[in-house]
Amino acid sequence: MVPPMPPDFEELDYQETPLGTLILRRRRLRSLDDLEVYEIILGEGYLMSSLFTTVEIALANLALALLPAEKRELSVAVGGLGLGYTAQAALKDSRVSELVVVEALPDVIGWHRKELVPLGKEIHNDPRCRLIEGDFFSLAAGQGFDPGEPRRCFDAILLDIDHSPRNLIHERHQGFYSLSGLRRLRSFLHPGGIFAMWSDDPPDEHFEDLLREVFPSTESRIVTFPNPLQGIESKSTVYLAQCSD
Repeated sequence: MVPPMPPDFEELDYQETPLGTLILRRRRLRSLDDLEVYEIILGEGYLMSSLFTTVEIALANLALALLPAEKRELSVAVGGLGLGYTAQAALKDSRVSELVVVEALPDVIGWHRKELVPLGKEIHNDPRCRLIEGDFFSLAAGQGFDPGEPRRCFDAILLDIDHSPRNLIHERHQGFYSLSGLRRLRSFLHPGGIFAMWSDDPPDEHFEDLLREVFPSTESRIVTFPNPLQGIESKSTVYLAQCSD
């Protein structure tokens, strides 16, 4: 007897949240040799797919590469957990001694702790990593990203939440993408510290100007990656900004 074929879509979790319906699903792509893909959907839009992780990984790698190679015991904060690829990339750097990941949706943290996503076991079992439920943008406007240590500074802050500085998940995030918001963020970085941010859009000249007003060294890096679903090469942006020493 031939065993039944696995379903093309499997819904692993479904939750109503203040930001909209949150869905975690596993998808099997027949056109790509039955490749198994995990997807996060919030409301009407895709938040993340395990098919496209190049930029999430580059976000951590590009930021940490700007810190001196001899610098050890790095502390890193990540805004947005998602499927965990930015967090995993940061933890792969042996210099990182502590990683704080801020995630607004408790269900996403729960997926990792329950190991419903591929990287869940690796991330939540790493003793260097703490998953914190909280609104990154509210914390950035307040006392910082470590509830146990107000005003704490980090060597790097990596942000992967909004689609771009203009395409926001929620309008209340808008204040972060201003001079005052970026200056407040800078206050949570050590001298020489790095702020890095993912964007699904091309470099935004207005946001680049704001970064240059706040940080002495800035760069917008275009990261390309294959899109096998469309047979094209896609592009995203990683903004990099560094404090003075």
